Amino acid sequence: MTKKYKIMTKYVKDLSSETRDIETYIFVKNNIQKYQFNIDIKSQALKNKLIEINTTLKFEDKEISDKKSHFEIKFATIIKTDEKIKEKKELEKIILCDVQTEIYPELERIFLNLLHNSGFPEIKFDKKVDFEKLYNERFN
Repeated sequence: MTKKYKIMTKYVKDLSSETRDIETYIFVKNNIQKYQFNIDIKSQALKNKLIEINTTLKFEDKEISDKKSHFEIKFATIIKTDEKIKEKKELEKIILCDVQTEIYPELERIFLNLLHNSGFPEIKFDKKVDFEKLYNERFN
């Protein structure tokens, strides 16, 4: 099966790590296991069969607290789609599944570097994201 898209370019659009002060840092370091990983994917059509896909990763504490750090990356991927793609569902799968599976290893590496360089070297994501499974679960 041939790929129905081509990645034209990809880049970090926004990268953010915020820890207000040393008290917050110490608190977060002791409570980092409560932090949750979130992925958000948005896309918009550009000209000439080009699509911009913005994949946002957040690592955050969902609880209400003054002492929390904020970690986020917005990663842009520009793809050119095959002329033969006519169905919206096919395009959706490319955006939410195929492209994500392809870019994710690089995206995760950049994001982990951000976390490690922000003073949290012990963080690792053991669970790999299965975009195929997430995509299929949307319809059940």
